[in-house]
Amino acid sequence: MGFGARRVLRFLLLVLLLPVPGAAGAAALPLVVNTWAFRKATETAWYTLQSGGSELDAVERGCAQCEIDQCDGSVGFGGSPDEHGETTLDAMIMDGDTMEVGAVADLRRIKNAIGVARKVIQHTKHTLLVGESASLFAESMGFPCEDLTTQNSLSIYLKWLYQSCQPNYWKNVIPDASKSCGPYKQAKQLNSEEWINSQKRINIHNHDTIGMIVIGGSGHVAVGTSTNGAVHKIQGRVGDSPIAGAGAYADSTSGGAAATGDGDIMMRFLPSYQAVEYMRTGTDPTTACQKVISRIQKYVPYFFGAVICANTTGSYGAACNKVPGFTQFHFMVYSPLLNQPSEQVVDCI
Repeated sequence: MGFGARRVLRFLLLVLLLPVPGAAGAAALPLVVNTWAFRKATETAWYTLQSGGSELDAVERGCAQCEIDQCDGSVGFGGSPDEHGETTLDAMIMDGDTMEVGAVADLRRIKNAIGVARKVIQHTKHTLLVGESASLFAESMGFPCEDLTTQNSLSIYLKWLYQSCQPNYWKNVIPDASKSCGPYKQAKQLNSEEWINSQKRINIHNHDTIGMIVIGGSGHVAVGTSTNGAVHKIQGRVGDSPIAGAGAYADSTSGGAAATGDGDIMMRFLPSYQAVEYMRTGTDPTTACQKVISRIQKYVPYFFGAVICANTTGSYGAACNKVPGFTQFHFMVYSPLLNQPSEQVVDCI
């Protein structure tokens, strides 16, 4: 083979290895994949690995970066006030080697939710801590008690009150939740049409989460999530993010997955667990993601959501449900094939 032919062959091989939006990404380890265009979080996770940190370290620090940066207002303090104006946080982290999970939900007054979730693994025999008790645990672990309210979150809350508390998450109550604030009491008769119509009123900026998959050079998988939940949620609401198998799932024998979107819908289908199980049987990551989205579509056609998937060879993919205003999903990837974090895009199905 001549020199020119060898150069052409090398070029063709390089082209074949480049990630293609909408298709399974090229296989290479280590790998960092996270939901949305949260570039700094991707970089933080990657450089944690490069400096000798573990996969769990990378997930924790990557998600914590988003908590600090208040990514898109949907992660960390100062965003998504509940119906009483308070910001609370949900987070989880999972080790795909040991299958240990640490999670917190409805966490109050503590900014570093993913850090507290990691402490649940390290210092308890439990999996999930919630509410005020989770905050007290965090304080006992040395996390500072801080106000999570900001001028921005207060402004969001006051505007919502001025708009007669619209939209909200109540149904089948009196007074009519579609027209006024509470307090509410249960209505004597249930209205199934109210539920159907509510599913068509989608706010695509109301359910964003950072979900992250990190796969080390040896194939060790770790995943994590962090969010401040749905805007104007009912107090005590917990979404999919801190639930293993829903918000994220890791298994070092097959891969990892993470979800973002309407957690109240998506958690009912355990999409992250299902995607990992699809990959275990040999399904490529993109197809695995598409299959879990299609499964939810059969029951809730109008839901807002997306899933990222990666297997232990370093291949990755994503899928999302197509609804008005949300036809493409952006996510971040960093691998040895890339000299910087790469924003990937897939068309929704």
